[in-house]
Amino acid sequence: MNRTLQEKYSQSPHSPGVYLMKDAGGKIIYVGKAKDLKKRLASYFISKQDPGTKTAALIGMIDDFDLVITASDHEAFILESNLIKEHNPKYNVLLKDGKNYPLLRIDMNETYPGIQRVRKIKNDHAHYFGPYSSSLSVKRTLKQIQKIFKLRKCRNAQFKNRSRPCLNYQIKACLGVCCNEVAESEYKKQVKDAILFLRGKSRQVVKRLGDEMKAHADVQEFEKAAQVRDIVFAIKNIMEKQVVVCSDMEDRDVMGLAWDKTKAVVAVMMVRSGLLVDTVHYALDLGFKAPDEVLCAFVDQYYKKTQDVPAFVLLNQEIESKGEIGEYLSHRRGKKTVVHCPVRGDKKRLVNLAVVNASRELEKILLKEEEALASLVLLKTLMGMENLPQRIECFDNSNISGQDPVSSMVVFTNGRPDKSAYRKYIIRDIEFQDDYAYMYQVLQRRFSKTQAVWPDLLVVDGGKGQLGMAIAVLKDLGIDQSFALAGLAKKDKAKGEVFDKIYVPGRSNPLNTGQAQKALYLLQQVRDEAHRFAITFQRKRREKRGLVSILDSIPGIGPAKKKMLLIRFKGIENMKKTSLEELSSLPGITGKTAKILLDRLNG
Repeated sequence: MNRTLQEKYSQSPHSPGVYLMKDAGGKIIYVGKAKDLKKRLASYFISKQDPGTKTAALIGMIDDFDLVITASDHEAFILESNLIKEHNPKYNVLLKDGKNYPLLRIDMNETYPGIQRVRKIKNDHAHYFGPYSSSLSVKRTLKQIQKIFKLRKCRNAQFKNRSRPCLNYQIKACLGVCCNEVAESEYKKQVKDAILFLRGKSRQVVKRLGDEMKAHADVQEFEKAAQVRDIVFAIKNIMEKQVVVCSDMEDRDVMGLAWDKTKAVVAVMMVRSGLLVDTVHYALDLGFKAPDEVLCAFVDQYYKKTQDVPAFVLLNQEIESKGEIGEYLSHRRGKKTVVHCPVRGDKKRLVNLAVVNASRELEKILLKEEEALASLVLLKTLMGMENLPQRIECFDNSNISGQDPVSSMVVFTNGRPDKSAYRKYIIRDIEFQDDYAYMYQVLQRRFSKTQAVWPDLLVVDGGKGQLGMAIAVLKDLGIDQSFALAGLAKKDKAKGEVFDKIYVPGRSNPLNTGQAQKALYLLQQVRDEAHRFAITFQRKRREKRGLVSILDSIPGIGPAKKKMLLIRFKGIENMKKTSLEELSSLPGITGKTAKILLDRLNG
């Protein structure tokens, strides 16, 4: 330890607080909390025990540290969480944003609340449900909600501008509140039942609906009673398919951690009213943390990203901040939440089941990594590379007859998609369709960035021609080609070709991939991902251009008047049929503007 660190350590207080480790560049690489800062720092700087390989590596990177003293352990817990979120330290366990896990959203502040599928929780006082384990799980839940409660699925913009009910109303999966007169109180009663259902309180819904059905029958409203009866049957049918795991009907989140040398998986089993609602898996990098520290960091960050806090959180390992987390969750929930590590009984059985789920998911992840590594080794041999192609970049173009040309760059790191490194490019100043010119421009823009990280392998979609563009760009920019190049061309079925072709510089014929099919399949996966990404981006550009309304070209009509006209007439077609007098009578629309508008619409 250098002298500066020794001096700072010796001056450290025996107080609760947070410490921020920095590297030689002054960047925060690790944030931790402690009940006693001096004792905790001693484990880094003067511990007589072997710190272990991972901790030793972290210590070797520490050049400086800062301390923030807090009044209590709880304050240190909150501050650590906020600082991790703010600085995103490299060596903390970080739970990714959860955008890969879909949620459902209902905003009770709306007159007729809809149910929407979203990817992120906002601070908007709406109800959020989830996260769900997959898109299939969300679709299944949405289908159940629509079948039973018939809430609207359309977004607010669609809902306000509808002139007639959509297909969901036609198939009796929506009440059609966009066009039909439905009492707000009756609709919101349905919404409240749907919220209870999504929270796993199906028995409460069945009991309330049973009372309602009896009330209708008592006053001989048999048709309404039959409708309620059908809803009750539908809910009971769903409940019969759910697994009962607790007899006490309490709400619980059961978390099991499984880990290997570098990877960890936490399985979260969501138990509501005794029923297993869903199981979601989260993959994490162990970093420099011990398993119990990983679980502690996960629990802290997980409940920052979900609104649904249960009465009990069951863990398979004891964690240091159990008391602080329990206090925080109790405050969030408004009632006491217990964080517990059971050692026997039914709760222990549930925790063990979560660990089994986590272990199976970890095995799948490790198997995929092994398969990816085997493909990389084959690709390295096939391409004659000195090192493994750990970073593969692939470029592809997309346009329709020269309109809205775009390009995409996708990155695979260690054989897996690295979506945070993906990039989109809008092709500029090329007025004619020319795929070679597009490729030259986008590669020139990519490799003009001298501070950028170079790939180990650069792949272009299109074979020899596009490969020639890549070679030309690198030559024109004076870049020493320290990485491999490849052009991937599709097979020509007319010539009897069976496999796609890989072209490399200095060779007229494609590489022989007969003994390296896994390597070819990996490049095909990379190319197909670049193609998907480019097409998706190009489609959005095209749709955006198509949304430019004819109203935008009329002088005197700005965004506010455009919105007013579209809401008033429910679309352009109805606007065409209106009279000059009606248009002129609208606020802010002069006779001259109305005449120009009708001329443009009909001419």
